[in-house]
Amino acid sequence: MDGWTTETLVRVRFAETDAQAVAHHAAYLVWFEQARVEYLERWAGGYPALRARGVEAVVTQADLRYLVPARFDDRLSVWTRCRDVRGARFRFEYLVLRGGERLAEGWTSHACIDGRTLQPTRIPAWLREAIVRAESERPAAGAEPAAAEA
Repeated sequence: MDGWTTETLVRVRFAETDAQAVAHHAAYLVWFEQARVEYLERWAGGYPALRARGVEAVVTQADLRYLVPARFDDRLSVWTRCRDVRGARFRFEYLVLRGGERLAEGWTSHACIDGRTLQPTRIPAWLREAIVRAESERPAAGAEPAAAEA
């Protein structure tokens, strides 16, 4: 895996853990959403900008692979990138790290829909261009996670 675009910092909250202080499996999807929102805010003006332009981006599928548990009060990095941009669809990929240790990885698929009719619509040119710009830039030297290389 190469070319991670955006890093989002997450701290595992007590409410996200079970009786053994291990992060609940559903928390990872919340962290993915947090990373996705931050990615869109940084590169495309955020979800409010999409909605203001009459576009919604809905989740159509999610996949998550757990490797090592996260625990209460861990400081995590969730790396995000956007791939498979075509037609009305695009896909975010995620990598969750604690230090250099890979904890989880996954992806969410999305479709653009017209905010008024709720019908599928092609990804607007301005959003496609924002994603291309984001994916063509690299994090600062040394910031890209070493564990992201397979």
